[in-house]
This record gives sequence, structure tokens and C-alpha cells, in this order.
Amino acid sequence: MSRTRALRIYIPLAFYAVFLLLPFYWMLVTAFKENQELLVTPNPFLIYHWTVEHVVNLLTQTRYLTWFGNTLLLSLGATLLSVAVSYITAYAIIRLRFPGSRTFGTAIFLAYIVPPAILFIPLATVLIQLHWFDKLWALVPIYATFLIPFCTWVLIGFLKSVPRELEEAARVDGASNLLIMWRIIFPIAIPGVITTAIFSFTLSWNEYLYALVYMSSPENKTVSVGMTSELISGDVFQWGQLMAGALIGIIPALLAYFFFAEYYVAGMSGSLKD
Repeated sequence: MSRTRALRIYIPLAFYAVFLLLPFYWMLVTAFKENQELLVTPNPFLIYHWTVEHVVNLLTQTRYLTWFGNTLLLSLGATLLSVAVSYITAYAIIRLRFPGSRTFGTAIFLAYIVPPAILFIPLATVLIQLHWFDKLWALVPIYATFLIPFCTWVLIGFLKSVPRELEEAARVDGASNLLIMWRIIFPIAIPGVITTAIFSFTLSWNEYLYALVYMSSPENKTVSVGMTSELISGDVFQWGQLMAGALIGIIPALLAYFFFAEYYVAGMSGSLKD
């Protein structure tokens, strides 16, 4: 590779990397600065006096650990529900060939592009009628309403690439559709399943509107709602604690991408082949 071509590739990539990483660096710097340095400092990008006071206060003087636990349970529950339903639905659309299956698959994807802000009023009516309002576990099926359409669409594209000969051979040996779905197809579809699981988890973890509208008790708040409601009072922002909470809050999503990045890329590439 020539030097000119390398410069044309790596210089834009370097600027792009700085652009992406700057917010995380700013959070890190703000979380470990002393309060007086947050407003008055010679260089806002440097820390002159390190402190862990913001992290300690966040974990001991707020309900952050409760919010973190609520968000983790909701994200895991919504992910398991959405991925399970999406996998079964995608398999039925691609392999069972029932009348209208292609139209049904398109309708599922179109449901994903409906803005969640439009749905929260009718969903609130349903929750009130079922007496589920302000119950933490009620957010699991609520989150599934916008997770399942996209997850199903991704898995449909991935399952199209699985050879039908595998199923035909299994049927010759007397395997049922249920056995084929879980014993034959599922191990092959692991990259696609992990892709949808990561997507579902991160989207559930960062969800704000439904958690804000449907949960009113302080002990039922999630990280995103709890931080904005408890750490912001009028025009007073607890910047150190806010940034500390943001840093801790990205750890689960960061770990998910770190350990499953290879499967995520394989799943997305597999879903887009067709």
C-alpha cells in the first residue's frame, strides 16, 4: 500500500475514531474530577486532582444500584422473550410456507418502523386496564413490542441462508418440525440469534420513554430515568455523578459487544445476504 493511499485511509479513520471516542473520554474526565475543576480549570480535557467521590456518592447516596438491577433484569427478560418469539416466528415464515407468509414477514418489518412515541398512549390504556401500571415486570412485554419485529426480520434473512438439505435429511430420519427447529437449525443460527440478542439487550438498556411514562415509583426506575430525575434538580446538574453513572451504565453493553462481536458481525452479514 502506497504512503498516499495509507494517508487517505488512516487519517480519516483517525479523525472518525477521535470523534467517536471523545464523548467517552469526556465522561471519564468529568466523573473523576473534583467539583471545583468542573467549572474552573486551565484545560477541561485534563484532570489535575483525581477523585472517586462522585462514584462513591452515586453508589451510596442514590438508588443507582437499584436502578442498575432493574435495568439489567428488564433487559435480560425482554431479550429472552423477544429472541425466543422472533426465532419461532422467523422459522415458521421461512420453512413452514403457510399462505401469506411472505406478506406476513413484510408486515412484521413494517411494524418496526412505527415510532414508539405513537404507541405509548394506547399501551398505557392497556396497562391500566390490566392493572399493570407501575409494575416493573410489565415493561418486559412492552419492550418486546418494538424488539420482536426487527429481530424477526434479521432472523428471516439469516435462516434463508441455511441449506434446506439439512432439514430434508432430518425429516427422512423421522424428525419433527420442533426437533429440526431446535436440534438442527438452532445451532447453525447461533450467530443470528446472538445478533438479535445484542440488539435487544442494548435497545432495552437504553430505553427511556416507556420506563419514564409507565413507572412512577422510585424503586421501579431504570438507570436512564433514575439519573435524569434524581440527579437533575431544576437547573442544577450533578455532572460528576451523572457522568459516573453513564460510565458504569455502558459496561453491560460494552461487555456484550466485546465478547460476542465476532458473532454479531457474522449474524448481520448472514441476514443481509438475501
